[in-house]
Amino acid sequence: MQEKHLFEYAVLRVVPCVEREEFLNVGVILYCPAQGFLQTRFELKEERLRAFGGQIDLEELRERLGAFERICGGRKTGGTIGNFPIASRFRWLTATRSTVVQTSAVHPGLCTDAQETLQKLFAQLVA
Repeated sequence: MQEKHLFEYAVLRVVPCVEREEFLNVGVILYCPAQGFLQTRFELKEERLRAFGGQIDLEELRERLGAFERICGGRKTGGTIGNFPIASRFRWLTATRSTVVQTSAVHPGLCTDAQETLQKLFAQLVA
């Protein structure tokens, strides 16, 4: 039997109009310290986003979500935050904010393979 490791995840949400508090799940960010894993996966479904009405700048939205990927990857491509230790990057990415891209509360779980768990959570919560 494979050893199970603690992981934490949050759902990435697009909140087109912060005042209305409506959102669409667009991705998942997962952190597993035992596996040195911090990664996000997202997908923008334009038709669903446009159903919220209003003007959504999809290029800007892609850039904001891309910043999550770069920070997860660390190094220079993640800017100043990308140089933080992996746990600090996860905490920074999942901090409460009032912007177009927000995260859910952080949820824990156990996994044997963080990459596989990320894919399963994405399928359940986003796809």
